Amino acid sequence: MTFRNLTESTWRETRAAAPDAIAVLPIGSQEQHAGHLPMGTDTMLVDAVLSRTLTLLGEQAAAGADVPDLVRLPTLPYGHSPHHTFAAALTLSAPVLGAVLDELLDSLAASGHRRVLVVNGHGGNDEIMRLAVKRFALRAEVTAAACSYWTLTDGDGSDDGEDEHAALVPGHAGWFETSLMLAAHPGLVRAERPAWEPVDPPPLFDRPPHPGLTVERHGEWERVGGATDDAAGADAEHGARLLDVRVRGLARAVLAFDAATRPALPR
Repeated sequence: MTFRNLTESTWRETRAAAPDAIAVLPIGSQEQHAGHLPMGTDTMLVDAVLSRTLTLLGEQAAAGADVPDLVRLPTLPYGHSPHHTFAAALTLSAPVLGAVLDELLDSLAASGHRRVLVVNGHGGNDEIMRLAVKRFALRAEVTAAACSYWTLTDGDGSDDGEDEHAALVPGHAGWFETSLMLAAHPGLVRAERPAWEPVDPPPLFDRPPHPGLTVERHGEWERVGGATDDAAGADAEHGARLLDVRVRGLARAVLAFDAATRPALPR
């Protein structure tokens, strides 16, 4: 396994790595996370998951596992967050974020990359990211994949506290994200967590009236105060386990992507 940070690589090193490596592009956001979490929570959490995943894969490679070469791209810190501008957010419109992803992905193809994985840290980016990956594979000889870090599990059924909190994952500025931040960046979690009270009726984006529906209603985020659930019970111990599950899940996803695409790499 060879791991390269694109920012620290020369162009010759980048070109040499491109044909066989998997380029990994993390994307986040800058938006309100209630009164106790920083604006860059989504960006910092996707960074934490990816950094720890690369460390884990390096350890596996050192132990003799077959791990692909990886190129880490700089994290895109801005995302699609218009639903958070009622408080504070730096947001790109859906067409602009899609265009930014298109151009970054096309740049990778022009540099010789043939396999790309986009790892997302913000719910508002998810659909846009997946469409960008689909468009990319239509116009270039590449294989591309996309995932949001919170959807990944390690597959071993370990108890990380999610069984009793399943409805709160991923949430927003609630138990899940606050626990992760307490594990990854405890110094940035404000000691005072604003009191949270469930709203009536509950927001439809969080609890649609029928399975399979996606429902958005004007003003919902402002009505719920920017958080989807109570962060009072969040703690670093749960956060460390939640983070570890996502790290091992992403590592498995990278290895599975490599195994499925390595034989078909265009030459």
